[in-house]
Amino acid sequence: MSEAPIGVFDSGVGGLSVLNEIHALLPNESLLYVGDCGHIPYGEKSPEFIRQRCAVIADFFQQQGAKAIVLACNTATVAGVADLRQRYPHWPIVGMEPAVKPAAAATRSGVVGVLATTGTLQSAKFAALLDRFANDVRVITQPCPGLVELIETGDLQSQALRSRLQGYVEPLLAAGCDTIILGCTHYPFLKPLLRQMLPPSICLIDTGAAVARQLQRLLRERGLLATGPAQETQFWTSALPEQMRNILPALWNKSGVVRSFAL
Repeated sequence: MSEAPIGVFDSGVGGLSVLNEIHALLPNESLLYVGDCGHIPYGEKSPEFIRQRCAVIADFFQQQGAKAIVLACNTATVAGVADLRQRYPHWPIVGMEPAVKPAAAATRSGVVGVLATTGTLQSAKFAALLDRFANDVRVITQPCPGLVELIETGDLQSQALRSRLQGYVEPLLAAGCDTIILGCTHYPFLKPLLRQMLPPSICLIDTGAAVARQLQRLLRERGLLATGPAQETQFWTSALPEQMRNILPALWNKSGVVRSFAL
């Protein structure tokens, strides 16, 4: 069972930022990835719809023999991780959450910005994180509609993406933010572009590496860490496979087979 694969999924290709962190920390692990690109973005969908998609994808990973699952999507975690943990009580399940705690510790100005989807920012879980960890800081939230769809095209230097991102970060800078949380798994792919836009003193925080460490801890506790060698990573998409094949070289610089996910 320790050599069984790990299932990772997101509403699109954003979760590849988390997959990269998992592969870097756990190179002996075989990985499966589902990008639910045919239903993107989750951030604009109802919680019930997202829970249904989480259940469908989790069932698929179970059929593929996965030993653990990672919800590499903040919105999917908010809507679906509790249901999945009830449904699969003995399955290691790791979710995402915006990095409010490390951002509150990192800020010097006392003002933290959050770039995230509308669904994440409106969730009760995000509100609870603010209540728990952000009592001593001011948090400026910035919903980013349209950003995920632009990242999904794979052109991370387009003028349309640059203009939209500039419009989202300017209010955060004007408010005095010195720390910005990248509250969607798509957004770490924007770090090079953000570095061009932001003063070098701005701290960018995401949670991909922390998710990989949590996965490692859960697998170690259960004696499920693989000794390798890892199998080639397998990818599925609910959109056209050609679209994911075209974008993979920009976001995942390793080999992988892409198939259609028709469920």
